[in-house]
Amino acid sequence: MGSTDYKFEGWMGLDKEAAKGKMVWQEFEPKPWEETDIDMRVTHCGICGSDMHTLRSGWGPTQYPCCVGHEVVGVAVRVGSKAEGNIKVGDRVGVGAQSGSCQNFDGNCESCAKGLEQYCNRMTGTYNGTYANGGKSYGGYSLYNRSPSHFVIKIPDEIPSAEAAPMLCGGITTYSPLRQNGCGPGKKVGIVGVGGLGHFGILFAKALGADRVVAISRKANKKEDALKLGADAYIATDDDADWVQNHGQSLDLIISTVSSSKMPILGYCQLLRPRGTLVQLGAPEDGGLEIPFFALIAKGIKLGGSMIGSPDEIREMLDLVVAKKIKPWVEERPMKEANQAIQDMDAGKARYRLVLVNEW
Repeated sequence: MGSTDYKFEGWMGLDKEAAKGKMVWQEFEPKPWEETDIDMRVTHCGICGSDMHTLRSGWGPTQYPCCVGHEVVGVAVRVGSKAEGNIKVGDRVGVGAQSGSCQNFDGNCESCAKGLEQYCNRMTGTYNGTYANGGKSYGGYSLYNRSPSHFVIKIPDEIPSAEAAPMLCGGITTYSPLRQNGCGPGKKVGIVGVGGLGHFGILFAKALGADRVVAISRKANKKEDALKLGADAYIATDDDADWVQNHGQSLDLIISTVSSSKMPILGYCQLLRPRGTLVQLGAPEDGGLEIPFFALIAKGIKLGGSMIGSPDEIREMLDLVVAKKIKPWVEERPMKEANQAIQDMDAGKARYRLVLVNEW
């Protein structure tokens, strides 16, 4: 079972000002313990764009105080008697953006029954959520984390913790739609946005065997990085006035990671071949997207969305990472510097994922 002589403490957002680097270190009360739970001593936590959206209430009112961070890796220190996954005290484990769902307890949840827990109507986020037992969820900018074992993943020995952490949200958010939409041999894939998510998109599209991977960004300043990550070509939409004409009908699948209502979605559709697919991952704070319906109709284009991935998909992704020796680009920062790190992340300084590290 493990010892319980520890306190739950972390960086707390008390109001919208927290997103400006004004989080406060303090103790918090985790969800009431259940025998299906696992406590972990946090060693690493990736910084995700969702953290900033939540700290500033960009996606709706946040339940302050809030401890963000949902790319959490650490060591299991307490394991419930009914915990899943054959996890033992001392195992290296992680939890991503989701830490709860109904798990089809009443037999009426099609999503959970099909292994699509991320689409459960009673989904609980790893932070800023409320569990079925009434407890509040707190994330990984902390010393310890408590989560239901169904969503706690064993980390393969071959993957360093600093690299595994950002895969648990940033990685799976791109891996899942690539996998579910047929990325592989014979397909030409575009990745919109060369940031934390986009860099994973390039890595996974290549690892899945796509014939051609094209990175798409506004400016040319990330071209060299994109090619080093494995992209075969690069489109800078602001720097090439003829980008649509030059690259029209050249892609089968586009994964868009950007979160702006001003993105040139019509142009992206024009890059697709007939019956191509555009999957949107980013959720703009500044309004909805205008859908170019005639462009969809004229070429039979499918427009969809995707959100993180199931626990089983995360395990599948980690297996691919081991098999293909995938190496994300990460920069480690001390947990004590979290306030500066989130400001750097928000300013676009990450190349391409910042990871907070506790000094145990």
